[in-house]
Amino acid sequence: MIERSLSPLDRLLVEIGRALETVSVAKPVASQPSPAGDLADPALDEPARRHAAGLMRVNHVGEVCAQALYFGQAAVAREAPLRGQMLAAAAEETDHLAWCGERLEELGSRPSLLNPLWYAGAWAIGAGAGLVGDRVSLGFVVETERQVEAHLGEHLATLPAGDERSRAIVRRMKDDEARHAEHALAAGAIALPAPIPALMRFASSVMKAVAYRI
Repeated sequence: MIERSLSPLDRLLVEIGRALETVSVAKPVASQPSPAGDLADPALDEPARRHAAGLMRVNHVGEVCAQALYFGQAAVAREAPLRGQMLAAAAEETDHLAWCGERLEELGSRPSLLNPLWYAGAWAIGAGAGLVGDRVSLGFVVETERQVEAHLGEHLATLPAGDERSRAIVRRMKDDEARHAEHALAAGAIALPAPIPALMRFASSVMKAVAYRI
């Protein structure tokens, strides 16, 4: 397939459209059914429901950020195959976003009110990593997905007992994120300098603390 050459204005409009779609549609249409399937929705007491909703809101924010990161990286990718890889990963993250949005709705809660801010910051970080170079951009994917995989593992351990609907979604997301990291490694990712992963972990901890509540 031959890529259509877009003008700078076209590219700007595409990115604006992607941003608006991501932050304004809490529960986009998924290409695959939710891993929660027909699992029973447990009767949670109020503290457990709020905790599950807080964790799923954090995960929803994580998927908003994942969309933004991949779109930012794709926007500045030097090579067409890498751009395609980033856009394919973003499409898969749309499923995650839909599943998290659906679960939030079931829990009687809502996405983070700060999603536009999370998206803008993540897009800028993704584009910045991409501008440094494709292999650095891939390295950023690897580190991001490893950190996301770790925090999803924490959520599996701390979700309320019996909330198998949330747990099934988180487990599937964890597997997918690990696969994204493997693909980035296979495509030539390089390890990021030592201070960067630490800064990423700090930024992630701030995001999780805020998104859990707001």
